[in-house]
Amino acid sequence: MTPELKERIEQIINSHKIVVFMKGSKLMPQCGFSNNVVQILNVLGVPYETVDVLQDADLRQGIKEYSNWPTIPQIYINGEFIGGSDIAIELYQSGELQQMVEVALAS
Repeated sequence: MTPELKERIEQIINSHKIVVFMKGSKLMPQCGFSNNVVQILNVLGVPYETVDVLQDADLRQGIKEYSNWPTIPQIYINGEFIGGSDIAIELYQSGELQQMVEVALAS
């Protein structure tokens, strides 16, 4: 990964309290796993940003290297990598995701 790409990823992550690197957009998710994450965040009713990795092959590969996580989507809350779709579902079902989001938005 180039230093420029790493800096770009960090800038995106640090510019938003909640950001999802996904396939498609929040209005048009392009895969079921990305859609799961969007639906969970919509149910929580929180503001979040999405980055469509299908628009940028370097970013699509770079975010996987950055997080050391092989799949998309990837959720970041308050600059911290949370995980992908399965982890988001588990955290949502346990109530932990709601707490994480509330803490992030309060800071």
